[in-house]
Formats: sequence, structure tokens, C-alpha cells
Amino acid sequence: MATTKIWAVNDNLKRVLEYVSNPDKTENKDLNDYQFKGLENVIEYAADDLKTEKQFYVSGVNCSPDNVLQQMVSTKKAAQKEDGVLAFHCYQSFSPGEVTAETAHAIGVELAKRMWGNDFEVLVTTHLDKKHFHNHFVVNSVSWTTHKRFLNKHIDYDRFRRLSDDLCKEYALSVIRHPKKAKHYSEWLAEKQRIPTRRTLIKDDVDRAIRNSRTFTQFVRNLKEMDYEVKTNVKHIAVKPPGAPRFFRLHNLSKDEDYSEDGIKERILSNTMFVDGPTHVKKKTFYFHGHFEKQKKLKGIKALYFHYMYRMGIIRNHAPNKVYFLLKEDIRYMDKITREATLLGKQQINTLEELEQKENEVNEKLENLVKERRCLYNKVKRCRKLETKTMLQQDIETLSNEIKELRKAVRLYGDIKKRSTVMKDKLEKIHKEEMEQAKDDKHLSRQSKSI
Repeated sequence: MATTKIWAVNDNLKRVLEYVSNPDKTENKDLNDYQFKGLENVIEYAADDLKTEKQFYVSGVNCSPDNVLQQMVSTKKAAQKEDGVLAFHCYQSFSPGEVTAETAHAIGVELAKRMWGNDFEVLVTTHLDKKHFHNHFVVNSVSWTTHKRFLNKHIDYDRFRRLSDDLCKEYALSVIRHPKKAKHYSEWLAEKQRIPTRRTLIKDDVDRAIRNSRTFTQFVRNLKEMDYEVKTNVKHIAVKPPGAPRFFRLHNLSKDEDYSEDGIKERILSNTMFVDGPTHVKKKTFYFHGHFEKQKKLKGIKALYFHYMYRMGIIRNHAPNKVYFLLKEDIRYMDKITREATLLGKQQINTLEELEQKENEVNEKLENLVKERRCLYNKVKRCRKLETKTMLQQDIETLSNEIKELRKAVRLYGDIKKRSTVMKDKLEKIHKEEMEQAKDDKHLSRQSKSI
């Protein structure tokens, strides 16, 4: 069984690639171009003496391992393509004890030949420093024959994986039958920080629809009432939230079968809420001290924020009939929206003009503090007395904290200007939909009366 990966080597990724460089090696004195440092680092790592048993398992396809860096750079210069992605670093790993070093290297060389043929220079190395032997491939991003770039599209990675599987079969090795798709980094990060994603919002709505359904037909109707488009006459039931670019298959919501069509039907049948009757939860009572008639009516941008949060279901006087998915998605930004609304309240900002005026005042104050801090930095450099220098540094620290807070405020003002426009557009769209729905309901009501 072999797993595979491909990623780009870019001169801008030098910081990321430093961990793979060999500190014991000396720099190449003939080719010490910083532009190609990332490429040099990855080649050094791939051909590390300690990992490859003194470079016994190092081979070149369309190049010589002894001067592979020079050959790759020469190809780039001849093609006049020295910018962008320098190379591609590929990886093929075998299960522990499944192959010998000789077999692993032979498979790697053959894989490079089948994948890149006679067009690209490839350095192939087999690392033996871990229990699982694994091959590294450093592929020049520019062809030495056609001078065209290797773009590494999805179809290229799929081909790389299929060729690897074919070779494993030829050598009677195991193959991963059903490879699992890894989570996208943004999804993983959102889960870690407990921030709602489109997937979790869909999952919440589906769970709610299941809880309030006695039949599968009712479940589909509940989703449609939430403004979802639903596909049922397909292999996997799929939904499309309002504003989403495409349909989403529900069975992908979890690793088990809870969200397959059969799983959803089974969960609906097992519902007990209609058998035992609804559970009555005692509502909390909140008391308002004061007089409503004396409260000032919110206006302008502040009113926009509070109305938007009400429509999201966050601020509730009388709960809205439904929360639109278009607004529900913004729950993931609830912390930011709350900070922005708090700033508007503290600064008593009601209009965009007041917002811009406040923003200009903060920017001016920020600029003055930065200038003041720069003067203190210069005084510290010239100061000879330790006691005075310590006092100056304390003043700098105080100013730095003020500058930090002001910069946060500046970012908030900018975010408010952007978000307010988006809020208006979404609320206008929802208002338009509600007007059309009311018109349709009125028309249906007239028809039913005439019948």
C-alpha cells in the first residue's frame, strides 16, 4: 500500500522549507542564487546522505543526480521561465515492512518515468530513516524538451495516484481501495475554534427538520420551508441552501449513515416527540426596569445592525417567523458583528458620516502617537543614562498599547463600512422575497375564495 502527495516548491516558501534543509551541507558556491534557494533546499533534503544510505538510493530521470540543480536552473533560463513555482515535491510512502529498499526505489524510478516520461527532469530518492520506506520526487516545473510548465492540476494528482496503485499491484503490494478525502484546512480550523461553517449550518437545519417530521415527505417539505432546494430522485439526497453555488449531498455530513436517505428515514421513524407529546420547557422571564416610551428610537447604521441581529435570531423581542439561511451563515461572524455593534453604541454613531468623522479622528490620533513613539525610539538610541532609558522604554510600551487599541478601532470602522453595505443588500433581498411571497399568498387566497 502506498500513499501519495504533491506540493509546490516556491521561492516564497523558503521559510516553510527551511526545516527540510540539511544544516551540515555547505552552500553551492557555483550557484548561490537566492532566487533558487528553495529549490536547492528541497534537493538537499531529498538526497540527504543519512536518509538514503550515502546516496545509494538516489536516481535521476532525464538528469544526473550529481548536478541536478544546475540542469534544472539551466532549463528554466533557456525557457525564460525563472519565476513562479520552481519545482514540485512529490511523496510516495509504503507501509512498514511491506517493501525492501531496492523495491521501493525501483517503484519510485518507474513511477517517475511513467508520470513525467521524457519531458521533465526528476530527482528520485528513497529515504530509509523511518520504519516506512518512502520515495521523494523533485520535479522541475519546466519541461527541458517543450519548455512548457507542469501545472499540477487535480487530474495530474489523480493520475499520479493511479500510476502508483498500478505499480503496487504489479509488485503484489496492497492498494487503498476507498481513499478518504481529508478535511479542508478552513473547515478543520473552524471546527477547532468552534466557528459555524456552511456544513454545520446545513447539519443543524437537517437535524431540526428530522426532529419535526413524522414522514420523509414532511422532512423534505420542512427543508423547502427553510428555502432549501431538495433533490430526492437521485442516488444520494442533496440540498442547496439559498445563495449556495451548488448542491450538497447529505450523506457527506457524517462518516456514518445517519444522513443517508435510509438513515434519515430510520431517524424519523424513531422520533418519540410525537408519541410522548412535546416537552414543555419553562421559559425564562426577563424584567426591564424603566419606561419604553422614554427610550430613544434607534436610527441609521446602529438601527441597521440591531435589526440585522434581530433577523438573525440573536436579538429577540417577538421572534421572527423564520431565520433565512442567507443571514444564518453570518452566525460564524457573530463575535465580529457584536464588537462592531458595541463600538457603534459606545461612540454614539448613527450615520455613515459620523462613522467616517470618528474614523478620521482615530486615524489622526494614531498618526500622532506613532510619530511620538518614533521620537522616543530615537531618544533611547542616543540616551546614555540607564535610568532615563528605562523610563523612556516604559513610555514606549504605554504608547504601543494605545496604538494597538487604536489600530483595532480603525479596523473595526473599516469592517463596519463594508458590512453595512452587505447587510443592506441582504435585507433588501429578503424584503423583496417576502413581498413576492405575500403577493403569491394573497393571490392563492383570492383563488380559494372564488372556488
